[in-house]
Amino acid sequence: MYRKLNNNELNRVSIPEFREMEKMPLVVVLDNVRSQHNIGAAFRTADAFAARSLVLCGISATPPSPEIRKSALGAEESVPWEFFKETTQAVQQLKEKGYTVLAMEQTVNSVELQKFQPAAGSRYAIVFGNEVKGVSQDVINLCDGTLEIPQFGTKHSLNVSVSVGIALWDFTFKYNQLNDHGR
Repeated sequence: MYRKLNNNELNRVSIPEFREMEKMPLVVVLDNVRSQHNIGAAFRTADAFAARSLVLCGISATPPSPEIRKSALGAEESVPWEFFKETTQAVQQLKEKGYTVLAMEQTVNSVELQKFQPAAGSRYAIVFGNEVKGVSQDVINLCDGTLEIPQFGTKHSLNVSVSVGIALWDFTFKYNQLNDHGR
């Protein structure tokens, strides 16, 4: 029989415990994401997979915001975040700090997500783009590469919050296998 677990049985960490725990070597960058619901979902997903931080850029709204909170469910309080007026500045700073920066975008020579393998000891940042325009070409030009989620239907894109969820799950799964973590 399957019984739904109650909140006490989930053994979730507190916000202070989350802030102190080991994080994935992954930063999520949002390049001009316009929907506050998508931003909130990115916070919630970053919390779920213990991403290191979230970087909000350009027109992306920042906390505090009732609309972000509605989908983040408080994750905007647990996940560290910062804001940059220009995404290019954020990418340059991440690269200076030793991150490999990848854009989640359909490009010539993009790597299909399932073929991407994080390297042990490396830190990554993945840039996710605007709901209509995707990741800007200026940002792509600064990135170390591009990843693409294969799609087989008639549409050419996924909602940015869905892309964040797929990419973070994939990264976390591969990172844990690489480092033999039993999360």
